[in-house]
Amino acid sequence: MGEENKKTKFIYVSQPWIAGREKEYVLDAVSNGWISSEGKYVKEFEEKFASFVGRKYGISVNNGTNALILAVRALDLPEGSEVIIPSFMIISCALAVIYNNLVPVFVDSSLETWNMKPDEIERKITEKTKAIIMVHTYGYPCEVDEILKIAQKYNLFVIEDFAEAIGSEYKGRKCGSFGNISCTSFYSNKLITTGEGGMCLTDDPELAQKMKNLRNLSFIPEKRFLHYELGFNFRLSNLLSAVGLAQLELIEQRISRKLKMAQIYYDTLGELEEKKIIKLPPRSNRDHKNTFWMYGIVMAIKIPAKYIMDKLKEFGIETRPFFFPLHLQPAFRKFSWFREQKLPNAEYLGEYGFYIPSGLDLEENDIIHVAKTVKNLILEHANI
Repeated sequence: MGEENKKTKFIYVSQPWIAGREKEYVLDAVSNGWISSEGKYVKEFEEKFASFVGRKYGISVNNGTNALILAVRALDLPEGSEVIIPSFMIISCALAVIYNNLVPVFVDSSLETWNMKPDEIERKITEKTKAIIMVHTYGYPCEVDEILKIAQKYNLFVIEDFAEAIGSEYKGRKCGSFGNISCTSFYSNKLITTGEGGMCLTDDPELAQKMKNLRNLSFIPEKRFLHYELGFNFRLSNLLSAVGLAQLELIEQRISRKLKMAQIYYDTLGELEEKKIIKLPPRSNRDHKNTFWMYGIVMAIKIPAKYIMDKLKEFGIETRPFFFPLHLQPAFRKFSWFREQKLPNAEYLGEYGFYIPSGLDLEENDIIHVAKTVKNLILEHANI
């Protein structure tokens, strides 16, 4: 590829799409003085987002990591209990376990779906196992029925992390509607963003009330500054809720833009997958609807992702590496529960996977440019 193919405009991996009534709602909140965690937009956003995913209760929080921490705390698991999570995942899931004085148990993922493998889950269950955090990776729903069946068999709680799968569906049901508690993030690169923010969702009224109390310093109505348990200051502001509500109003358009982006990438890069040079994200099928939070690529030939990513940056295209496996994180080695182990699929995905620009703000010509550049660059370095 020559200098003439390089593009002056830098294409970021993800930028938010502000296309609705965000400014109107924020200005309304400001003009009325409701800028803290009190205000009409908090409740309305919680109720409408819960309704969208098919849940009864929504409890908004200030970020997705804290949503997971809050959900785990609400289950009141005995100290030292084990919680099974995928190794191929962002560190937030592990933090939610560790910060609640519990032990994370890592399982491998499938090279086909990039999601945690149900058979690996069952093999890791012990008498100390109390819960599973079920994660839908990069927008593709995991094998929900199999995981829920395992949880029922061993009497385990299930927390569903659908931060990357807002709008995705499993067998006609929205991700976010499974398990005891579902958690999501509204970070700036998510399908719906509040800049920073998150939400816990449940159908259990007792869990909902417990999470509402815990997120608000565990105040009690009878005597505000008397505390019977330790809570958190995890509240989401009315300003950010106003942004989220405006984004939710255009949810179908947002999903449509993601699906169109993915189709352009499939059309251009599919040839490389047919030649077994790369592996593309799992496509939607009868049981799984993928909303492609990020469009990932896994090198099927032994060219590390970082090499291709560095080359793409020279052409003005930003990328991100796949998750670094949790079972290899140096920060965990100081804990007594840490064990050396091999989870080959998570390790392969971490070394050979990366994602390309997937933001909702991308125009069609930008997506086409990225797709063609990626294709030509990989072909050149694959010596084909």
